[in-house]
Amino acid sequence: MTVTLSQKFIAELFGTFVLVFMGCGSAVIAGAHVGNLGIAFAFGLSVLVMCYAVGHISGCHLNPAITISMWSTGNISAKDTVAYIIAQILGGIVAAALLFFIAQGKPDYSLAANGLGANGVEEGSPDHYSLISGLVSEVVLTMIFLVVVHGSTSKTNQNVKFAGIAIGLCLTLIHIVGIPVTGVSVNPARSIGPALFVGGRALSQLWIFIIGPIVGGLIGGGIWKLYDRK
Repeated sequence: MTVTLSQKFIAELFGTFVLVFMGCGSAVIAGAHVGNLGIAFAFGLSVLVMCYAVGHISGCHLNPAITISMWSTGNISAKDTVAYIIAQILGGIVAAALLFFIAQGKPDYSLAANGLGANGVEEGSPDHYSLISGLVSEVVLTMIFLVVVHGSTSKTNQNVKFAGIAIGLCLTLIHIVGIPVTGVSVNPARSIGPALFVGGRALSQLWIFIIGPIVGGLIGGGIWKLYDRK
């Protein structure tokens, strides 16, 4: 069965929507109940379940950093890369819009005070980490993430059926460590949606969460290529 580009587009849009809605939603709606550990698992579990829901359609990238890294290693065409990135960004925006709508149903909700799970550094960082610390953490964490993504989905990996579990748990680990620093992006689409609605500092610092993950993703793909068995 041939999968069309439009089917892949829909799969990436929906998968990214679920990731951003459930991940950021865990912070905005359930954060006070589940804490950082719960938020970390919400992001990881979102990717894990989407891997098995849409992975057979699009590969379940849900992240421009993954798509660009896959393109750099020859695993996806330029045409599909552009379509995937557009779908991912749209999915993140729709998720942020719906989350904002739901959050306003709580009488004491304030966009300025409670946000939408946007990422940030300095005053926008949960623990007030510097811009340099935030940028380096995004590069390093995305690098680790992409080595896991490439390695676990490689055709030479005999355990490829378990790739979704490895990728989901890796994203959980990344959030456990990185939430205090930036709130964790490692995914431009995850950052763009909330930042567009929050505006201000979140929007002015958005470049960190676009450039950092892309650079980290390219480095991760390069590292994987060093030891990949053809």
